[in-house]
Amino acid sequence: MQLSATPYEERLTAPRSWWLISLLAGVSLALILLPFGTLPMLGGLACGTAAAAVMASAYGSVRIRVVGGHLIAGEAKIPVSALGEPEILDEEEARAWRTHKADARCFMLLRAYIPGALRVDITDPEDPTPYVFLSTRTPQRLAEALQAARNAA
Repeated sequence: MQLSATPYEERLTAPRSWWLISLLAGVSLALILLPFGTLPMLGGLACGTAAAAVMASAYGSVRIRVVGGHLIAGEAKIPVSALGEPEILDEEEARAWRTHKADARCFMLLRAYIPGALRVDITDPEDPTPYVFLSTRTPQRLAEALQAARNAA
């Protein structure tokens, strides 16, 4: 397996506020179970917090990687040879491509809590997907990694 010239990996972790919300979900469940006694209330606090934290962690565990001549974004694995020029999107442009400019056939790895994004056309004529939309905290680095991987291929 050939490694790309500029390796790139990013985990789209959930924001810190989501962990506080996980605690509040546990407190809510504890308050619901309060009439049943102290032990069920404490169990509700622990289980509710743990369940909400697992969901936040799972949602934020998705990764974007450029490795071995491929863009790996979540479940998608796309060879860089099938990608066009990357387009770095600012916050407003990213919002537009998530909403009224979006094509229903595109592949989106969307995390609304990440304002920046990268849009890359898919140039493979056999692929019905017109482009990929990737939420990323470092769109410039991702674009450079894709360019380097294309040049190395």
